[in-house]
Amino acid sequence: MRIHPLVHRLVLVVGLAAAGTLGAATAQEADTSAVLNLATNADPTLNPWTPGAVIESNLINTILFDQLTRYSPEDLTPVPALAVAWSADEGGLAWTFELRQGVQWSDGAPFGAHDVAFTFNDVVKNAELGAQSASQYAPIDRVEVVDDHTVRFVLNTPFSALPYYLASFAGILPEHVLGDAENPLTVASFNKATPVTTGPYMVAEFVPGSFVRLVPNPLHWAGEPMLAGLVFRVIPDPNTQVAQARAGELDVVTRLSPNQAPGIEATGRLEVLRQSQNLFFFVAPNHDDERFADVRVKQALLLAIDRQAMIDALLDGFGEVATGPVAPMLGALYHGDVSTYDYDPEAAAALLDEAGWTLGADGVRTKDGQRLEIAMPTGQFGDLVPATLLVQQYWEDIGVVADVAIMEWNAYIQDVVVNRNYEATLAWWSMPPTADVAPYFSCSAAQSGNNIPNYCSEELDELMRAGRRALTLDEQVEAYAAMQEFLADDLPYLYLWYPDILTAKNVALEGFPEITAAAAFQHAVDWYIAR
Repeated sequence: MRIHPLVHRLVLVVGLAAAGTLGAATAQEADTSAVLNLATNADPTLNPWTPGAVIESNLINTILFDQLTRYSPEDLTPVPALAVAWSADEGGLAWTFELRQGVQWSDGAPFGAHDVAFTFNDVVKNAELGAQSASQYAPIDRVEVVDDHTVRFVLNTPFSALPYYLASFAGILPEHVLGDAENPLTVASFNKATPVTTGPYMVAEFVPGSFVRLVPNPLHWAGEPMLAGLVFRVIPDPNTQVAQARAGELDVVTRLSPNQAPGIEATGRLEVLRQSQNLFFFVAPNHDDERFADVRVKQALLLAIDRQAMIDALLDGFGEVATGPVAPMLGALYHGDVSTYDYDPEAAAALLDEAGWTLGADGVRTKDGQRLEIAMPTGQFGDLVPATLLVQQYWEDIGVVADVAIMEWNAYIQDVVVNRNYEATLAWWSMPPTADVAPYFSCSAAQSGNNIPNYCSEELDELMRAGRRALTLDEQVEAYAAMQEFLADDLPYLYLWYPDILTAKNVALEGFPEITAAAAFQHAVDWYIAR
């Protein structure tokens, strides 16, 4: 699927007419007693901004915490959620958002501009808190309350992709609940119990290590949903998730391995959706390690990996070799005419020789008495472990040792993503459908932001700023093409592949957008089980 962004100019106004949902089922069509069972791979944290709250938390949080914008189920452009209209000032240094009136928190308190200002000024922009994905919002200087239902995002640099990022796991928090907390990101009675939310469902019960049970929020602005509830079961092992789905115990399984799809569909109860997403898998070299300052080392490590063979083995061919962080689904903004690194272990060996890393008697490369040995932790999630072990083998073939450590998911996130305690690691980024990748590559996002490799280049920062200043699609195409060429040459990440995302769902589940999992969960109010 190729999607051409509809934001062709910086000034964008979204009207009230776009505020509707997909269209709710009637009581005659829906089984209003149905409870949907889903899986998550670890205990979630019920706060979208808590450091380390990622894949195990994102989808449940996007149901619980409404955002200012959400993605259209047709083309992933931003459409209204808690905001009903928005526009950029001339010059692009501020955006004004008109908020939906009559919205209530699940405890009955009114939602308003003060909650948006609190979320961004006091939480996201408070560097001492280290909010998850705060680096995505570095261009925001502050959020001003214009009136009870209007906010103004004042920027320090143009940020044409702001409405896209506000639809990406950017839930609004309740000031009246968390405003007096010493740290609003670590309140256990909120994060691990029953938070106050604005979404179509709210938490009724959280049993750590077992499940989180959601029930309809009768105060939701779009009306009460048509399901009796949702249960997110904590199931770390993906094979167990699939087994439970085949046994009729789960209705939705995300991040399905392709080799499991035939068995899932054979049940007749489940179908497999093939979804596109602006997502790339990578090996992140930690640039605090001086060995990765030599681009020849990174080029060699990438040349040594047979990425197409990995796609065939791990994804049953459901993916394509990545050329950078911008996926082909972005259409005109994708630039594939860049440096590529087809599998060539001989060329990889030659580059390492050139860089001074020569083979020792034991088959391991050394330089100045140091072995080319790389600490490579991986988390227990999806295909990360088998993919890491394959990379380990490819690198061993050219005399590079990867010391693989397999970790429980939450421990991996804390050690690797939060603390940066690694030398290389294999993971992925799922990003908003825009070519603005600054939160994952900029100098300001290194060390504590989403720039996991701790990479910093002023030249790249300026290329990304040019993309944010671009007023027209043609200007964006030109700016982001130059950015993608630089990223392919200097390799902040070693790009592996763009996968197709497979989701298994109950065939009776309706109102579930097929375009991406993130968009589907943002429209959970429309889900129902057909009678």
